[in-house]
Amino acid sequence: MSIDEQKQIKTNYHKEAVRYMSNATETLKKAGKEDRFYLDDKYVKTACGIAYNGILKALDGYFLLKEVKPPKGRKSIDYYRINVSKIDRKLMNYLNNAYEILHISGYYEGVTSVKTITDGFELANVIIGKIKP
Repeated sequence: MSIDEQKQIKTNYHKEAVRYMSNATETLKKAGKEDRFYLDDKYVKTACGIAYNGILKALDGYFLLKEVKPPKGRKSIDYYRINVSKIDRKLMNYLNNAYEILHISGYYEGVTSVKTITDGFELANVIIGKIKP
């Protein structure tokens, strides 16, 4: 893969992942805040789902750069974990925590703690930063 192709992949995937995070942030604003909690869990769940998908978009670009072959079927968190663990152990820690916060706690369980969700968004931005051009 040429340097120009790598730059193009980084630019495209980073731009798309940042767009996801921007949409997630805007959605989260709609939830409203009171004290240490968001008021509307529907918007929190939606925002967490969007942010998590931004992470997956960034990792897809990262894997493309590292020449990781995609699976034949649907990608699972195990696909991402296995391949990230082979490439970058520190990134693996970020992924595991972002997955637990955004996908499990935020999206599925509807956690509305501002601190928890903010931590998840920060982890997402670190992961997305891995493919920053």
